[in-house]
Amino acid sequence: MNRRHLPAAAAAAAALALPIQAQAQAAGSGKLASIQSSGRIRFGTTGDFNPMSFRDPASREYRGHQIEAAQQLARDMNVRPEFIATDWRTLINGLVADQYDVVFTGTSMSVPRAMAASFTIPWGRNAFVPLVRRRDATRFADWEALNQRSVTIGTNLGTTMETWVQSGLPNATLRRVESPARDWQELLGGRVDATMSSLIEAAFLTKEYPDLVAIFQNQPRNPIPMAFLAPLNDLVFTNFLNAWITIRTASGFFDEINRKWNVAQA
Repeated sequence: MNRRHLPAAAAAAAALALPIQAQAQAAGSGKLASIQSSGRIRFGTTGDFNPMSFRDPASREYRGHQIEAAQQLARDMNVRPEFIATDWRTLINGLVADQYDVVFTGTSMSVPRAMAASFTIPWGRNAFVPLVRRRDATRFADWEALNQRSVTIGTNLGTTMETWVQSGLPNATLRRVESPARDWQELLGGRVDATMSSLIEAAFLTKEYPDLVAIFQNQPRNPIPMAFLAPLNDLVFTNFLNAWITIRTASGFFDEINRKWNVAQA
């Protein structure tokens, strides 16, 4: 090589090395490194979404589909799982404030959430269906029959159901419920005409409460991926979680817990 080109070549090599060095530094200072160093991984979970995340009435311990997924991740990482209570309205706030490392509670992907936190690749898919009381099962002929000012629809504050009702059924009257109260409790109490549920939760609620009926199950709306939430801008940790989901999907783990907890796929 001509000597006069050596400085330029050295500068180019240094420029190429900088991103690699930055990645190495990020890997050593991000969530993945801190979890391995502390020997624990903290899961934010709501505990109000049966069969995804709920508290056992007897033991008060967390149980459900997402809890089993979290426990499996902890075992695979050889660290201790710790579950931190949160609610739908403050899921992102908890991540930003470093109250927990990742959210395992049955979150649907949405653009507003993706602007504030990192979603992993999906582990499954969900969709929305209305829940009504059994005596109202034939009251609504189609989705447009819900889109009336005279129809009050309950949703939980901070959920993707709330956002979708605002855009998908804009003429309906929206009644927001703040956790720990639940929208379906408003339906059982006769304070709303319907609630917007997911295929996943509707399957549980209609079994648990015979007075509730899911309508339009053959025409669900808003098919949406389900994924875990991680802190924004931590690519190393998010890439690790993506790899774990891929590995565990291939092993049949997610199919197994889907069957165990009767988690429907849209």
